[in-house]
Amino acid sequence: MSHGFRPFFLLAASYAVAALVALVAGLVLGVWPAAALPPVRWHGHEMLFGFVAAAIAGFLLTAVPTWTNRPPVAGGALAVLAAIWLAGRVVMMPGLGLQNTPVVLLDALFFPALGVAVGASLVPARNYRNWLFLAILVLFTAADLVFLCTHLGWLEPLPFDPLRLVANLVMLMIALIGGRIVPLFTRNALLRNRMTVGIAQRPWLERATFAALIGVVLLDIVRADGAAAGVLAAIAAALLATRLAHWHGHRTLQITIAWILHVGYAWLVLALALKSVWLLAAEPWAAYWLHALTAGAFGTMVLGVMTRVALGHSGRPLVVPPAITVAYLLVIGGALLRVAGPALLPTYYLPLVTVAMVCWTSAFLIFVAVYLPILIKPRVDGA
Repeated sequence: MSHGFRPFFLLAASYAVAALVALVAGLVLGVWPAAALPPVRWHGHEMLFGFVAAAIAGFLLTAVPTWTNRPPVAGGALAVLAAIWLAGRVVMMPGLGLQNTPVVLLDALFFPALGVAVGASLVPARNYRNWLFLAILVLFTAADLVFLCTHLGWLEPLPFDPLRLVANLVMLMIALIGGRIVPLFTRNALLRNRMTVGIAQRPWLERATFAALIGVVLLDIVRADGAAAGVLAAIAAALLATRLAHWHGHRTLQITIAWILHVGYAWLVLALALKSVWLLAAEPWAAYWLHALTAGAFGTMVLGVMTRVALGHSGRPLVVPPAITVAYLLVIGGALLRVAGPALLPTYYLPLVTVAMVCWTSAFLIFVAVYLPILIKPRVDGA
């Protein structure tokens, strides 16, 4: 294994399917163990610490060598990281009975291990700009330990939800990383299509956006779901929308691999806007704002980045086949159904959620089918 994107993108997409299928199967068949984590909590944990964690690992392990001009984590070290991630998924499986034993703490080893792997390049290179990611990995670890220790009964429930904290931190990462790669990939894609655009940096907008997002993270810790959180979510949504509007997304409509990233970033805007409406006006159609963040922003951005990064780092042309375009539409459609369907047609909640799950998981099944040869074979350019 030569780069982190190879095992971890494959693991992320495969687990996106497996975790949802396991959840639905357990509920439909009525075999969810009574002693296990409640299904909703298990689902939230595994989507964040399973699916999203693998995608984050694949991206960071691939990006850090570029940022630092140092060799990537590969071979045995990369295999150990993948094994630690897999061990976490095993101990979290509801049917094995390990969730209620101290061995479940194995799940909390992954982010520290990932931090060591990427820190070994970031710290010696004095790449201070990206040390923020090391701090976020520490917070991921702390949140997982709080979640697991609370489940084991070793810790009284805290005033905040550790899963909400992690979702907010992932939101922050997407805003930060997306702010770098979406305009860069857009400009490069347009240049390949003989269109030259200028995407100017606006430092005041960058600072204001991240101040608002950090405020969202902190307020959800100290006073979640209040009016102040609704106001701050609205401000953050407006700033993110302003940022996105300057990236020439309308010019990428014929460039599939580029517009998907704009859609993924737009889901952040929508999620925060819906959160604001829900907290300030309690409108039923905004109730599922959290799924706009997770199924929408996380799912769409992860799929878009994985398809783009895997092509670029395997020496292939940056053009996705028609099947991946279908996958993009399915992940977007699945998220829209999950967010809008139950709110607008509550009588049909179960059928709508089922169709949404089928769409969303089908998108990642298509990714695995199309990208498996790309992820397991050497670069086509011999580099």
